[in-house]
Amino acid sequence: MKKIYLICSLAVFIGITAGISFFLIRDASAKVPANITLMNQNGEDYNFDKNPKLKLVEFIYTNCPDICPTTTQKMVQLKGDLEKSNVFGKEIDFVTITIDPYRDTPEVLKKYMNAFEIQNNDNWIFLTGDQETIKADQKKIRELGESLQFQYKDPGNGQFVHTSFTYLLDGNNKFIAKFPMGEDFNKREVYEEIMDEIN
Repeated sequence: MKKIYLICSLAVFIGITAGISFFLIRDASAKVPANITLMNQNGEDYNFDKNPKLKLVEFIYTNCPDICPTTTQKMVQLKGDLEKSNVFGKEIDFVTITIDPYRDTPEVLKKYMNAFEIQNNDNWIFLTGDQETIKADQKKIRELGESLQFQYKDPGNGQFVHTSFTYLLDGNNKFIAKFPMGEDFNKREVYEEIMDEIN
């Protein structure tokens, strides 16, 4: 009986270890596709490959009632800490991508930025799709999200169900780390990870 219990326990342990290893390897190999170009808040093209800095990537939709605005607010506070260390905009940029490009036009994104007192410059980019090519751009946004294992869907009521992580990428757009969104976004932890990568 003890032998059976030991074998079962060992099998469970191996299964859990294999599962954890799978997710760690999958995340570590994640990279944003080089061919994706989207529109920023100023109606200009943005391509990840033309930005060789570290990037903290956040996925949102502006009608989100809770987790998205909470994360953005915490990132505003993090931005202040990084500015004090003289690295924001020099060593790292923030990139916010809407998962609702139909509603979140550049004008809507600028209003969202204004609500959080985010300056409109190249150091914090907000990305959406071009309304003239919106179906194709929506596919690009989904491809970009899936490259980082970010999943989302619209159940039809405009309130998206989505993965709750932000992502730190290196200068080659490869995955470094991910952090919880919303109230669980630990500003200190993210700051330290960013500074470790810079130093």
